[in-house]
Amino acid sequence: MQAAFFDVDGTLVSTHIVHQFLYFREQLARNGSSIQSALFPAWKTAFWLKCIKYLILDRINRSRMNISFYQNYRGLDATTVHGLADACFTDLLSKHLFTEAIDCITEQQKAGRRVVLVTGSIDFIIAPLARFLSKLNDSDQAVDIVARTLTVNGGKFTGALDGVPIGDAEKAIQMQQYADQHNIDLSASFAFGDSIADVPMLETVGHPFAVNADKELTRIAGTRGWRQLTWHTTESER
Repeated sequence: MQAAFFDVDGTLVSTHIVHQFLYFREQLARNGSSIQSALFPAWKTAFWLKCIKYLILDRINRSRMNISFYQNYRGLDATTVHGLADACFTDLLSKHLFTEAIDCITEQQKAGRRVVLVTGSIDFIIAPLARFLSKLNDSDQAVDIVARTLTVNGGKFTGALDGVPIGDAEKAIQMQQYADQHNIDLSASFAFGDSIADVPMLETVGHPFAVNADKELTRIAGTRGWRQLTWHTTESER
């Protein structure tokens, strides 16, 4: 059995965990009190300034950045945010899907490979994307997710993940565990990633692909002879 492992943010979609969080906060503000709605633009400006810290952390260590970033969810009503996940896919993720990603996943499904999303994003946010991808080619072939979730206490998010962030070396560890559970031959499998943080993931398989690679991954891919792909969104083609 073979599999095709895909990073999500930057590989399948042009969005980032920051955009997902902003979507939820905007929806909560719109559905909240008039004061919450009025204060949202000022909050959003302050939040973008705060993102400078996350950008710096991301360049140092992607997993540390994720731990820090997900603290922003602390105190939000878990049921309400869970209920917005489908709308987040429709309004945000689906509009930023790379068109070639859909073609690639369709090809992988036709070849009989399991398709697995390995992501530092949150499971319930990515679940609608996985369901959409499972319907490609009328195959109803399940698309699996390797991701963490946010812990909940008293109906509110605590801001903590339920395990080690799925990033950097942890991606390779999780892929190996998945392979062991599903009898996957990693040497014959495929992986697609866009950043230096995906190198351990790409090293794990026999067929690595750098998609819209950042500067560091481009250099490594060139040195190791990995295939490099450029994918586009419908928006970018207009």
